[in-house]
Amino acid sequence: MKKITAATALALLMSACASTQPTTTAVSTLPVAEAPLKFAITGKIGITTVSDNGKQAGSAFYAWSQENQRFGIDLTGALGIGATQIRYNGTTATLTSERTGTISADSPEDLLYTATGWQAPISQLPYWIVGRATPDDTDTATDSSGRLIRATHGAWLAVFDYDKGNQPSRLRISHSDGHKVTLSITHQ
Repeated sequence: MKKITAATALALLMSACASTQPTTTAVSTLPVAEAPLKFAITGKIGITTVSDNGKQAGSAFYAWSQENQRFGIDLTGALGIGATQIRYNGTTATLTSERTGTISADSPEDLLYTATGWQAPISQLPYWIVGRATPDDTDTATDSSGRLIRATHGAWLAVFDYDKGNQPSRLRISHSDGHKVTLSITHQ
């Protein structure tokens, strides 16, 4: 399979980052069993990839709905791939766009790796979107209000910005090799 562009990788990263099943205690006082992973967000995602060929960057607007493992993401404006839909029903992940057609895999993680060769902090992103630490974060920091402001997962670092309230309005995620993902987040 031919490896794909940064724009398609952007779409796949969005899909891959949406797969998780909560198994940890939330930053809030509610145990995860009492606070299911459920959200609806919109915003813009930007991604910068680094390779032997230099840097590539792309961005897209998104709408993302998630309930536990199941999710749907619609991307528009992704450079070079047109409108893109990403779905996961708990057993199969699919990405459909005009440029790529339909790509399927058993999990969003497999979909990302098969299409791009990337590995990313996939299971962390849904937790981070709602301002929670994850079981695999190796280091975290909170502000004086108890909100998560930094989380580390391997070579990945997530930095959280808040406008108001306890849910992040922006995530800036970077890898030590230069890969970067920025999500602006509007919680619905």
